[in-house]
Amino acid sequence: MSNKIIETLKDDKEYYSGVGKQYLSNSDIGALLYNPTQFGKDKAKTPAMLAGSYFHTSILEPHKLENFITVETTTRTTNFYKDALALHNTDMLLLQKEADECDRMVKALMGNLTFYDMIRDSTNVYELPAIGDIGGVKWKGKSDIVGEDILIDLKTTSNIDDFKFSARKYNYDSQAYIYNQLFGKPMVFIAVEKESLRTGLFECSDEFLDRGREKVYKAIEVYQKFFGPNATDDITQYFKFETL
Repeated sequence: MSNKIIETLKDDKEYYSGVGKQYLSNSDIGALLYNPTQFGKDKAKTPAMLAGSYFHTSILEPHKLENFITVETTTRTTNFYKDALALHNTDMLLLQKEADECDRMVKALMGNLTFYDMIRDSTNVYELPAIGDIGGVKWKGKSDIVGEDILIDLKTTSNIDDFKFSARKYNYDSQAYIYNQLFGKPMVFIAVEKESLRTGLFECSDEFLDRGREKVYKAIEVYQKFFGPNATDDITQYFKFETL
């Protein structure tokens, strides 16, 4: 059964909107920890998310780049852009300058021989999903790259020197912990800075993973409290409590 589910979850539509809905994922951590009233609600697509998808596709699945439509305009407020939206019947398109920025980052990353060898290793599998039980709850994850002995996740960042701080802010620590549990392999992050194109390789310390584990089990506690099969509290009655 699990193999059949894994095959199904390889389809992004199933992963995000279909069968995958029955599993928790790292993308749920933020809502469960900081605003559980937003748990399970679809997130509005942002330009940053669209650019991030283009960046990952360029490296991991370049044959799918034809699915991206770019618009040669300066902003999303121009009539030209609005006409393009109507023409393609969509709510957001990639600006050409955003695609160009991503292309520069991809070139910088893949131009590094160490990273090129890591990313293009012949044993690698790209965009592989996994499912498993963590803390009595079903979880899913889709790894950018599954190597023979390691998981590789690709990131962009506005400041490579502050990556260790943004890794905590954006819950990369819980991601590393979840994926370690699901795939049984350690994770490393390869990041590229948007402006300078500096690159970095970041391993996960035991402290980093412990912090991720703490977030995951706190999130499970909130999930069980408000949304689990034996939920004890009404989410409409949720409020933030803090001592000042």
